[in-house]
Amino acid sequence: QVQLVESGGGLVQPGGSLRLSCAASGSTSSINAMGWYRQAPGKQRELVAVITRAGTTSYADSVKGRFTISRTSAKNTVYLQMNSLKPEDTAVYYCKAVGGGYYWGQGTQVTVSS
Repeated sequence: QVQLVESGGGLVQPGGSLRLSCAASGSTSSINAMGWYRQAPGKQRELVAVITRAGTTSYADSVKGRFTISRTSAKNTVYLQMNSLKPEDTAVYYCKAVGGGYYWGQGTQVTVSS
């Protein structure tokens, strides 16, 4: 089992920045990849960014060049640095881990508004 705890959400003005954190605990050695998803009101949950065990990253087209996913050397904490935020980035952001199963965090709200 893997437990995920997200933090770092909040309210930010357009053009601002936030950094989300996702701390994994439990059977972290089984994790093959971790990623961030988001779900806006009335919309389906969508992939934002993912990082594999090998360190390969990929991003949704809508966030390329603005968001960066990274992790600690111990690979048990993943970050999402979000720059140049737009109102359309407003959503609940969820952390997901894959490895021996699929695990989700509880979500953290990000609101981009003036």
